[in-house]
Amino acid sequence: MTIFTLLSTGLSTQVQAKTWATLNGQPPIVIGHRGLAGYFPDHTLAGYERAAELGADFIEPDLVSTKDGVLIARHEPNLKDTTDISERPEFAAYKRVEHVDGKDEEGWFACDLTLAQIKTLRAKQPRADRDPQYNGQFEIPTFEEILQLRERVSKKLGREIGVYPETKHPTWHQEKGLPLEAKLVALLSTYHLNRADAPVYIQSFELTNLRVLKQLSPVKRIYLIDGDDVLADGTVTSGRPYDFVKKGDPRKYNEMMSDANLKEIAQVAQGIGPWKVYIDSYVTDASGIKTRIPATDVVKRAHAAGLALHPFTFRNEAKHLTDTDAGDPYNEYALFFDLGVDGVFSDYTDTAVAARARMSKD
Repeated sequence: MTIFTLLSTGLSTQVQAKTWATLNGQPPIVIGHRGLAGYFPDHTLAGYERAAELGADFIEPDLVSTKDGVLIARHEPNLKDTTDISERPEFAAYKRVEHVDGKDEEGWFACDLTLAQIKTLRAKQPRADRDPQYNGQFEIPTFEEILQLRERVSKKLGREIGVYPETKHPTWHQEKGLPLEAKLVALLSTYHLNRADAPVYIQSFELTNLRVLKQLSPVKRIYLIDGDDVLADGTVTSGRPYDFVKKGDPRKYNEMMSDANLKEIAQVAQGIGPWKVYIDSYVTDASGIKTRIPATDVVKRAHAAGLALHPFTFRNEAKHLTDTDAGDPYNEYALFFDLGVDGVFSDYTDTAVAARARMSKD
């Protein structure tokens, strides 16, 4: 299926006909990860719109702040991989090393540039194995522009398109004097989305950030659970959330799915967004063959705690699949849908929506 393939208008009726193992019994949602990252550069208005046209239920902007306090959509505050800034001599003097969440990295940072400066940049595809044809064509969008797009595209398609913003490095932004939370909520209010039943999830890798947002807004919140690596025996390793580091909390991400920690999360959020290998991991043999191992009970226990699960990130390329998947991303989607996940972050909306439709008939 190509980016230009339009999906059947009867899809919604089809997926509703199946009994799903999700928390609410409804079909799992498809979240257009960074827009339509499999085809377009990350976080462009064109990518968000096309993801919606291909059937995404939610579009997902990652939010960072400019020097003048405007929320823009970039995967990281470092602009080196997702924009053409390294090719722009007028920005050469802005290149520096910044300490982000305890680690030094070199590049150009959104917090050093005004919105007017950033608007002169153009997005580029950050992955070398993906099509670069759209490089240089699209501006860096603001969160407000994305909310305006969401409103317009919802009307055009005749269905509500949700928005799923992530607050990127919120403790770091706070340290820079550029807090994200109040600005995010203010924009949601401006576009009549600051309510419990709005088609909005706010996601964060920091529980402290979600606690602040809970005080500011009734919208749904998702706690993201990161990881570092999958060892040969299938064990998932991880570091500590940066807010925990700052507070002296010793817990690592891979400990946050214990029953006690899920109970704590449920006091702050409506769901979790774990790296998908926490749900179903794989072993790797000496020749590099990856074989799936039996799924964990994370879905069952999270549901028992009243939490939805939206794992990340589903991608079509063979290197992101296991040998058990036989090179077909459908097999991975089918496994996770059968396990009862409530949604998926996908770089390939068309594939995810097609897999959901096919599952509805099985």
